[in-house]
Amino acid sequence: MSAASSPARRRADAQRNIEAILDAALVCLTADRHASVADIAQQAGVGRMTLYGHFRTRADLLEAVFARLLAHCEEVLGGVDLDGDPGAALRRLVGSSWQLVHQFHAVRQAAELELPEERIRAHHDQPMRRVEDLISRGRDSGAFRRDLPTSWLITVVYSILHAAADDCAAGRLDTDQAPHVITATLLSVLAAPADPR
Repeated sequence: MSAASSPARRRADAQRNIEAILDAALVCLTADRHASVADIAQQAGVGRMTLYGHFRTRADLLEAVFARLLAHCEEVLGGVDLDGDPGAALRRLVGSSWQLVHQFHAVRQAAELELPEERIRAHHDQPMRRVEDLISRGRDSGAFRRDLPTSWLITVVYSILHAAADDCAAGRLDTDQAPHVITATLLSVLAAPADPR
């Protein structure tokens, strides 16, 4: 093996290890938000020293997993048709968003235990831009209210989605009913008031 190929092979091996660790972390954390570094390393088929060679702390690992998860969510949500009636578009967006929020609820909880709130929200910037665009279009068309700040309405959408995931996990809300409950709640909040005063 040439001297030039050895570093390239090491880089390729390192990248494979990183991908295996991130895959394993997603599996472990989806099953148990308290999954340990040892659990994740075992699932990935690497030693803890190898894992720590790529991620200095559990928080670093969680941040990488969370960023990767949000990138996946962005790919999925990018395929949602948000044209036409804003209310109908919101229903489609909630339906797709809910599947992701519910599926990866434990991963979000794990991240919240380790990462500052501003980092959690920062990772949501791209998906929330989609919500912002939809709310702005609904406001421009007169379908959505204009008397409250757009930033607040985005926070309401974000909060209700995650509150529904919390309630489903606690057994207070039926998972199959959640998309309807979320959509009905959001439409009632976003609807333009009959009397704009």
